[in-house]
Amino acid sequence: MNWQGKRVTVAGLGISGIPAARVLHGLGAVVTVVNDKDDERARAQAAELEKLGVTVRLGDGATLPEATELIVTAPGWQPDKPLFTAAAAAGVEIWGDVELAWRLREPGAAPWLAVTGTNGKTTTVRMLASILAAAGLRTAAVGNIGVSLLDAVTGEETYDVLAVELSSYQLHWAPSLRAHSAAVLNLAPDHLDWHGSMAAYAADKGRVYEGNTVACVYNAADPATEDLVRAADVEEGCRAIGFTLGTPGPSQLGVVDGILVDRAFVENRREQAQELAQVSDVNPPAPHNVANALAAAALARAYGVEPAAVRDGLRAFHPDPHRIERVAEIGGVTYIDDSKATNTHAAEASLAAYDPIVWIAGGLAKGASFDDLVTASAKRLRGVVLIGADRALIREALARHAPEVPVVDLDRTDTGAMSAAVREAGRLARPGDTVLMAPACASMDMFVNYNKRGEAFADAVLALDEQA
Repeated sequence: MNWQGKRVTVAGLGISGIPAARVLHGLGAVVTVVNDKDDERARAQAAELEKLGVTVRLGDGATLPEATELIVTAPGWQPDKPLFTAAAAAGVEIWGDVELAWRLREPGAAPWLAVTGTNGKTTTVRMLASILAAAGLRTAAVGNIGVSLLDAVTGEETYDVLAVELSSYQLHWAPSLRAHSAAVLNLAPDHLDWHGSMAAYAADKGRVYEGNTVACVYNAADPATEDLVRAADVEEGCRAIGFTLGTPGPSQLGVVDGILVDRAFVENRREQAQELAQVSDVNPPAPHNVANALAAAALARAYGVEPAAVRDGLRAFHPDPHRIERVAEIGGVTYIDDSKATNTHAAEASLAAYDPIVWIAGGLAKGASFDDLVTASAKRLRGVVLIGADRALIREALARHAPEVPVVDLDRTDTGAMSAAVREAGRLARPGDTVLMAPACASMDMFVNYNKRGEAFADAVLALDEQA
């Protein structure tokens, strides 16, 4: 595309909008940025872009700038925004930053190994990048993890292959993306207010498989992910590759006697299996994290990585903070921070990794129901401590499905609430138990984000340790 003089509107400032505006301006486009907010942070960002010659309109993200030929949107902007309604009426195409990055790739550029799913994306992508690096490949973990794909595609550094995390939002706005291979880790209700329905959410996740050339990796324990593979229009010869925590069948990766094995990328997959790593090489070896490791291994093997690099990459991987992170052991009780478990699907996976548990939960439910989560986890619960705005929803589910489990309901949202929750959890726990903070809810009722919530938990645990 000839960008010189092309009038492009960038919707939204932030980690995707700012790089998009800079790149497009550098290509010669006439760029206007529109942003809903007009606060101190937005004004500072606007000032930096205006120095480059970019026009910025703050406090008006609804009006389509005159003569706009293309919109590049931040992924979080919902499809029913008035700006997009106006664009559709005017016949203006809408891309996300991922679509822009894909279109700006040079011929022969690094292929993308893409990962999406409701939970586990970041961990899997970082595992994958670690495996690729262990194989001696120039790579980076990019996408929906704070590293702009635009920077990776247009920067001076060259890569052999990219490990790409993609959210459902990003995939919605990336119609021409065609990955080398891709994985959908799992599907559970999330962001339905944005997508409008579970079917629409799943369809956007399934876009990651479109045009795959080598492998579509799915979760054998989640039939909905395999359904997305069946529905995808892929290149001739692209294979469906499953991963399972059980014994794998042909064209699957799985676990046998504590060993991660490959029956997909071997010469005789009906009769042979290739050892890749030990379960103990996965950090931490919780079941859902082993599943993440198998998905990462499948994508790496699809790219031709040798088994030894899978093992070495998994051993070298260290998870990001607040993902089933061990904080301390006090009086024989282990305290685990899984603040990243911001929905019921993630919390259920976390709860399945420990027994018995004193569970700290609550926050903003985002319309979720907790009945299935409580039913699945009830037998593991020693006790529950509830915090946050929507804790009553969890309390009611506990009353219905686990009435014998002691519950402490903390009617507090102040900064000391987490310390009180940790103290109450420690009181309920016995030696050998795990105090698990897996809220199953978003954090913004009490904390800026899940990171701050996790830090508050860790600080409270360490303070408890000092008092012990």
